[in-house]
Amino acid sequence: MGESPYLLIVLTSALAGLVAGFVMHRSDFCVTAMFRDLFLVRDFFLLRMLVLLVVVSMAAFELGRAGGLLGPYPFPLLGPGSLATLIGGVLFGIGMVLAGGCVVGTLYKLGAGSVVSAVAFVGLLAGSALYAEWHPWWSAFARATSFDPAITLPQALDIDPALLILPLAGLGAVYLYRSQRRGLLTRPAYATGHIPPWQTALILSAVGFVSWLLVGMPLGITTSYAKLGATLEALVWPEHVAALAYFQVQGLEYTPPFAAAAVRGGAGPQLDAIAAIQYPLIVGIIGGAAVSALLVREWRLHWRIPPRHYASALLGGMLLGAAARMVPGCNIWHLWGGVPILAVQSLLFLLGILPGTWIGSRLLVRFVIR
Repeated sequence: MGESPYLLIVLTSALAGLVAGFVMHRSDFCVTAMFRDLFLVRDFFLLRMLVLLVVVSMAAFELGRAGGLLGPYPFPLLGPGSLATLIGGVLFGIGMVLAGGCVVGTLYKLGAGSVVSAVAFVGLLAGSALYAEWHPWWSAFARATSFDPAITLPQALDIDPALLILPLAGLGAVYLYRSQRRGLLTRPAYATGHIPPWQTALILSAVGFVSWLLVGMPLGITTSYAKLGATLEALVWPEHVAALAYFQVQGLEYTPPFAAAAVRGGAGPQLDAIAAIQYPLIVGIIGGAAVSALLVREWRLHWRIPPRHYASALLGGMLLGAAARMVPGCNIWHLWGGVPILAVQSLLFLLGILPGTWIGSRLLVRFVIR
């Protein structure tokens, strides 16, 4: 394979990260807050933004697939759903509330100068690397509790995806239209340079579509957290890292769009396709948020908070990183990518993240923001 497909992948991922980090910072588009606010203050506003993102992505992904623009389908790294996915989703929900942000929310807040998000990021790397210690028995548990080999719900039902996805997108559009008529999709905002969350939802759905079109899959970053964790661990304990089965697995193998041969990658410390896809995305999100904060003169180090907030961020980040590997995948991968194509794994993750966020909210109130 030539260098040009990798160049396209790196440039696309970096640009996607820059755009995502910029608009998420300007609108404070936080997935953690979407679910946390539902349980803490019974506020559905941000959750409606997620519905908007998913509905638009459903229509765009399906029309793109049917038109032959998007491939491969289903996109790589998705697997069959299992009880492990559900449990991992619960733990992920707890972790992201305690960490104060999801895997991408942590990045854009870090880019804007949040020290507590930097602590959560360290926890993410540690938790992702620690998962390798119990990967063999957890992967065996996932295989033993798989529900169906089908990747998507349409595949499980043996029907054309359009027959299920487009009607569901239509129902979602009706709900959003009625919400808009009632003024439930907008709120007054007075911050300099503020981008309404509904606009960010549309932009992020477009970013996901472009990523699938040019890279071969929507946005996702958590395998690279394990990769970064393994790289750091290998600096002090190289023999142990080399002996762990998880870091030897090449879980990604696919032929990207505009490429002539397959590429491969895994969670180990080597530079591979995972690194080419996800490292630029991480750097882009942090950089995009930093640029946004600098342009409105809001970039500054936020560190004067109680010690228990730092402890919560570290422990929540570790749980978040480990759970992302146990699922496997994160909220942007499943909610912005898998749910729109009705991936069974992603739907189970969503079912798990709801009670997990509720538990995390109770722990947050009891031990952190008391």
